[in-house]
Amino acid sequence: MQGEKPGAQTQQVNAEYHRLDESRAGSVQWHRWGPYLSERQWGTVREDYSANGDAWDYFSHDLARSRVYRWGEDGIAGVSDDKQLLCFCLALWNGADPILKERLFGLTNSEGNHGEDVKEYYFYIDSTPTHSYMKMLYKYPQKAYPYDDLVKTNKGRSRTEPEYELLDTGVFNQNEYFDVFAEYAKAGADDLLISITVFNRGDHDASLHLLPTLWFRNTWWEGNSKEPKPVLSVSKDGSGIHASHPTLGEYELQCEDAPPLLFTNNETNEERHGGKSVTPYTKDAFHRYLVQKETGAVNPAKTGTKAAAHYELNVPAGKSKTIRMRLTKSETATGAPFGDFSSTLQLRLKETEDFYGLILPQHVSDDEKLVMRQAFAGMLWSKQFYYYDVEPWLEQHGVPADEMDQVRNSGWFHMLTRDVISMPDKWEYPWFAAWDLAFHTLPLSMVDLAFAKTQLKLMLDSLYLHPNGQLPAYEWNFSDVNPPVHAWACLALYRAERAQCGTADYAFLEQCFQKMLLNFTWWLNRKDATGKNVFQGGFLGLDNIGVFDRSSPLPTGGHLEQADGTAWMCLFSQNMLQIAIELSAINPLYSEMALKFTEHFLWIASAMNSVGENDDQMWDEEDGFFYDILRFPDGRATRLRLRSMVGLLPLCATTVIETGYLQHHPETAKRAKDFMERHPELCDNITSLQTQGVNGRRIFSLLNEGKLRRVLHRMLDPNEFLSDYGIRSISKAYEGKPFVFEYAGGTSSVDYLPAESNTGMFGGNSNWRGPIWIPVNTLILRALYQFYQFYGDDFKIECPTGSGKMMTLFEVAIEINRRLSNIFLRDQNGRRAVYGAIDKFQNDPYWKDYILFYEYFHAENGAGLGASHQTGWTGVIGNLMKIAALVTPESALTTESAYAAIKVEPHHPTST
Repeated sequence: MQGEKPGAQTQQVNAEYHRLDESRAGSVQWHRWGPYLSERQWGTVREDYSANGDAWDYFSHDLARSRVYRWGEDGIAGVSDDKQLLCFCLALWNGADPILKERLFGLTNSEGNHGEDVKEYYFYIDSTPTHSYMKMLYKYPQKAYPYDDLVKTNKGRSRTEPEYELLDTGVFNQNEYFDVFAEYAKAGADDLLISITVFNRGDHDASLHLLPTLWFRNTWWEGNSKEPKPVLSVSKDGSGIHASHPTLGEYELQCEDAPPLLFTNNETNEERHGGKSVTPYTKDAFHRYLVQKETGAVNPAKTGTKAAAHYELNVPAGKSKTIRMRLTKSETATGAPFGDFSSTLQLRLKETEDFYGLILPQHVSDDEKLVMRQAFAGMLWSKQFYYYDVEPWLEQHGVPADEMDQVRNSGWFHMLTRDVISMPDKWEYPWFAAWDLAFHTLPLSMVDLAFAKTQLKLMLDSLYLHPNGQLPAYEWNFSDVNPPVHAWACLALYRAERAQCGTADYAFLEQCFQKMLLNFTWWLNRKDATGKNVFQGGFLGLDNIGVFDRSSPLPTGGHLEQADGTAWMCLFSQNMLQIAIELSAINPLYSEMALKFTEHFLWIASAMNSVGENDDQMWDEEDGFFYDILRFPDGRATRLRLRSMVGLLPLCATTVIETGYLQHHPETAKRAKDFMERHPELCDNITSLQTQGVNGRRIFSLLNEGKLRRVLHRMLDPNEFLSDYGIRSISKAYEGKPFVFEYAGGTSSVDYLPAESNTGMFGGNSNWRGPIWIPVNTLILRALYQFYQFYGDDFKIECPTGSGKMMTLFEVAIEINRRLSNIFLRDQNGRRAVYGAIDKFQNDPYWKDYILFYEYFHAENGAGLGASHQTGWTGVIGNLMKIAALVTPESALTTESAYAAIKVEPHHPTST
């Protein structure tokens, strides 16, 4: 089945699918080269050797120009091999900037009034999963880039003021800027065509220094490598750059029009930092040569470990100029590298069009296709080689062994990561985050299922997973706790593959299940303080959502019993139950595990789901909502009656079990029934597992029908959670009427903040006190589909609350999905909500159709907020739009998931 796609008998298999098959089989390494450079290596934990753990100040943007990185490289529109040994990117100088533009600029956490923030405009336009074709756009001003203005103005603004953006500086007025398009196309796995097209959008001719740059990551620092040092030199014909690496081999960067070639070394300019350099030719040589006019900064011998072709372009007003290059294995290099260049580039573009013609629904609008395609492109461009060997990194701090626990991540010395990983945002979050990554795999699975599965398995590998079973959170603190959504994602990918390809990858599912057993046990042992099946976990990915910082000691003393933490464990139990059911088809012993997780679900559900009349119970019968419980040191307890996503997440802990399993495993079903009869109190406040829904299904849920109606009544209320753009993260009821909690020694309050945060909690660069977040909305949609599969068309609810309009749960899910999609799609006036009141993005033909997938969205107008390139989990919108286009009520009722409900037509294969 490996190479077979739906409809393969009636049409030629798409060329990109064929490349995916070759890559998966290992016969051709089509994934070797890709967009694996970071967009910000400076300011990361990996590069931080400070005594106080201040990564931002220890290695700043200014220092990045002249100081060598130890753990990775960054660049603009960059590519590298999959071990980031040989790197390529663009450098630019407009003749006015104070520095050569070699990397994207942004504010540090302390400089931005809402935390760190990139201050550049760039867009991921296209990519195939093997990166056989890629296209990206960078917008570069012709006037001096306003570095000082951006820092000074943003630093002077309060958290209640808007951010000062690059457009606000006026540098793009009169359209005095260049559109720099970078296109890559593979003639072979190690043969990369590079086309750089520069458009002058202004009314006057303008000059640009364009320096496509090739360099080796410094793997030899402090004698770190035993291999011979790699070398860059002039190619034999004198028109390009020859690269020789002891592991990677010999490559040629062939340059059209024989531009001048500049050479230096990827070494620190120690003189700039008060020391003595090992060579006069250092990392910042091209900046010094061009901007500071130091002709001696580059190596006259034309050799080194960093090199660039220097193109001086004069671009007429309204016109463009293109340069062409080819990075290829020396053994395959030809004397006519550009003879087949244009035809190959056009062929790869056509193959890309054909590929997405098969992936995207045929009957949706062109605008919907544009949004989905750029979402997938953003996911594919957001891959990054991530290298972090924690044990030597800890040793390099030079801290005595008895003080090592004061160094960040000291408990994770087993970790060694050197893999291509899907990043949340390669500038703002250029490091993996475990729960983000689980969401990333959903859109990735629609274009490259094998890569998506590899991403999930990485986090469960012994080099990542802690020996105690904890999943690493993110590099700022691997010991932080993220929601346990890995099992859900593994199951989603398994079912997607089975539905799309007709094959069940039991090996993948079993491998993941065995490792997730360790993680489940870690949760039981570490995050249930009282042993009563109510869970903690800290911030759990929801940053500032709580009354208090949930990852820090409480000012009241005591501890929180978290409604979301307990709900996450309910969902984890359900997902492990589902996986055990699947695996019981190949090994009946997994029926025992299915029974085990049924019991876990019932114990947790009972602990969380009591009648709700006492203050120490999460369910509040009066409010019809779930809340966190604050337990004081003296044993008293009270609900924190703040209506937020914390109280909606129990809705998401809902899973339908098909009747077929019970029929095929009557003994397990009988034992589960016996267990419930011995412990009838566990089922008092949930829908009985003996109750049959549509097609005999059973439902595992924290909410019985009565509680479901009450929670949905609030969730679908426009005055509470339902926005025109999805489900808010906190109730609008607190707008102008903040929730206030008084305790001995202080008062804490929470306001409804539809946009940015007004607090520095968790750095202040994200906000869960109002805005729309795509990932949790995705889980809510999943829950609605699950409830619909159980209740069917007989269950109807008013939506929106107060409108008098009754909908089935399927219709509610489609309505929320529509609102989420409207963040990105043009409205009847041709405007995109994601761009708010920014006229340039709304009306300019050179801006308006390039989509940014932000971290979260303004709850009242849909404008994008936070990290501007967090295609990561926001890229899930591609899945949601596709599901909305293809799933029908009939298909949803007859299949096990929304993924399986996607109709696979002969001309519409969805597998990889």
